[in-house]
Amino acid sequence: MAKKHLVIVESPAKAKTIGKYLGKDYEVKASMGHLRDLPKSKLGVDIEHDFEPVYQPIRGKEELISELKKAAKSSDTVYLATDPDREGEAISWHLKALLNLDDEKAKRVTFNEITKKVVSESIKEPRAIDQDLVDAQQARRVLDRIVGFELSPVLWKKIKPALSAGRVQSVAVRLIVEREKEIKNFKAEEYYRVVALLHTDNAAQPIRAELNKRLPSKEAAMEFLESCKNATFSISDLTVKPLKKSPAAPFTTSTLQQEASRKLGFTVSQTMMVAQRLYESGHITYMRTDSVNLSSLALGTIKEEIATTLGDKYYKARNYHTTAKGAQEAHEAIRPTYISHHEISGTAQEKRLYDLIWKRTIASQMADAKIEKTTVDISISNREEHFSATGEVVTFPGFLKVYTESTDDETGEKGTDMLPPIVAGTQMTPKKIEATQRFTQQPVRYTEASLVRRMEELGIGRPSTYAPTISTIQQRNYVAKGESKGESRTCEVLTLSNKKISTKTKTELTGAEKGKLIPTDVGMVVNDFLIKYFPKIIDYNFTANVENDFDDVAEGITQWTDSIAHFYDDFHPNIESVASLRLEHKVGERILGNDPKTGKPVSVQI
Repeated sequence: MAKKHLVIVESPAKAKTIGKYLGKDYEVKASMGHLRDLPKSKLGVDIEHDFEPVYQPIRGKEELISELKKAAKSSDTVYLATDPDREGEAISWHLKALLNLDDEKAKRVTFNEITKKVVSESIKEPRAIDQDLVDAQQARRVLDRIVGFELSPVLWKKIKPALSAGRVQSVAVRLIVEREKEIKNFKAEEYYRVVALLHTDNAAQPIRAELNKRLPSKEAAMEFLESCKNATFSISDLTVKPLKKSPAAPFTTSTLQQEASRKLGFTVSQTMMVAQRLYESGHITYMRTDSVNLSSLALGTIKEEIATTLGDKYYKARNYHTTAKGAQEAHEAIRPTYISHHEISGTAQEKRLYDLIWKRTIASQMADAKIEKTTVDISISNREEHFSATGEVVTFPGFLKVYTESTDDETGEKGTDMLPPIVAGTQMTPKKIEATQRFTQQPVRYTEASLVRRMEELGIGRPSTYAPTISTIQQRNYVAKGESKGESRTCEVLTLSNKKISTKTKTELTGAEKGKLIPTDVGMVVNDFLIKYFPKIIDYNFTANVENDFDDVAEGITQWTDSIAHFYDDFHPNIESVASLRLEHKVGERILGNDPKTGKPVSVQI
C-alpha cells in the first residue's frame, strides 16, 4: 500500500534522520541535490525573451527523476523539504516543475535543525514556495552563466584555450594577485629589537622588558648597549588597570570557516562538508547562515547548562545582532541542536568540529573575563629611551574557562608575562640585554580563512558561495597552495651581560608559505587582462552591489530580470568590443629579445 505523504530532501543522510521522526504514513526520499539545471554545452538563457532560463534534467539522473515521479503520483501530499536557503528554495521549485505538482499537492517545509520537535512542527505548518527567493537564486545563476559563457571565449581567444572567468571567482583571484604584487614590491628594512631581562633584589624571576623604540642599525644597537654598561635602571612608572574581555558571537558560516581553519587546520570546503554531515545527522543547526541570533529555546537551555555545570556567576545573557545586509540564509547562528549533548558519536573530524561549535555557543552566553593588566616603564639613567613590560593576571576567567577565540596574527613578536610583585622607584639590575637583528615583515599571503574574512568584509559572495569559490579558483589553476615550510635566515644577536658585549648569529625559519594562497602565472595574466579590459567585472564595489541586488530580489523589492538587463546592457557591448580588438602581442607573451641569426623577436608565453 502506497504511503500517503512523500517528503523529498537532498541527501540520503538527511532522509534517514528525518525518516526516524515521521510516522509510517511518510516516505522520505533524496533528490541527491539538483535534478534540473541550465545545459552544460550552451548558454541556456534566452537573451531576447527577458533572459528566460532554459532548464533541462541533469544527465544521469533520469532514473531518479522517474522514481520520484512515481512516488509523488501515489502520494496525497509531497513535502519539498530541501535546505532553508535560496539554493534549497530553488531545488524545491525545480522539483515541483519536474514532478508536475500542482499548488495543492506541493508543500514547502524547511528545517533549521533536524530534531523531532522541529521536523514535526514544520510538517504541520507547510507553506508555498517563496518565488522571491527562487528568483534571487535564478538571478545569481543566470548572471554567472552569462559572465562565464560570454567572457570565457574572449580569454580563449586572447590568452589561451580552456580558461574560464566568473563574477565572484575572478574577484577572489584579484585579491590574491594584488596581495602578491604588494609582496613583490615590498622592500624589507633592517632594524634591531632590544629585549632586556632585569631583576630586583627580592624577585625570584626577572622581568622581560622591551625597548620602546626600534634601533635602525647594528651601529646604533652597539652604541646603545655600550651606554647601558654604566647605566642605572629603575621603575619609573607602574600602572595597574582592570580590563574585561567579552566572548565572541556564536558561529556564522564565515566565522566557523575561519576558526576551523585556525584551530583545526580544516580547509573551507572540508569545514562545510563536515558541518553538512553534522546538520543532516541532527547534531547542529543549519550551517549556511550569516545570522548570529539564537532562539529563545536555545538561550534557555544554554543558561541551564552554564548554571548547572559552572555556576550562576559564569552566566550572562547576551543578544547578538546580525550586521550583514539582507541576511539571506537561516535565521539562527550555527549551534548544537541539543546543548546537553557535550559529545557526539561520529568521525574524528565531526567530533572536533562539533566540540568547537559547542564551546563557542556556550561561551557566547557567559560572563566577561576579568583581567588585571600591569604596565611597567623602566627608565635608563643616561638615555631618553625606556624599557616597557606588561603582564596580565586573570582574576575571573568567565567565558575563557570554556573557549578562547583565535586570531590571524602570525608575528609572534609580543606577548604578556606574569610579573612579580614590584613598586615604583625600585632599582633594577640587568641580567642580560639583547639586541636582535630583524627585518620589517612583508604583507602576509592569504589563507583560505583570511580570504573568506576579506571577502565578507567587502560584501563579496554570501555564506553559500565562499567554499565553492575558493575550490574553483584552485581547481582552475589560478591559485595554488604554498608548500614551503620556510626559508633559513641568519640574523645577528648582540648581547650585553656582565658589562661585556658578545656577538653571535642564529638561524631561524622565515616566510613559511605552507597552505598560503599563491597566484599562478595563469592567474596573474588572466587577472591583469580582466583589470585592463573588464574593470567593472572585477571591481569590488560592483561585485558587492550585485549581491545587494540579489538581496533586493529575495525581499521582493526588485524584479530579477531588471537587474540582469541593467548588467547586460553594459556588459555585452564591452565583450564585443574587446573580442574584436587586435592586440600587438598575445596576452601573457613576453619578448625575450631578438634571435641573433634571424633578427626576429623571441618570446615566451604562458
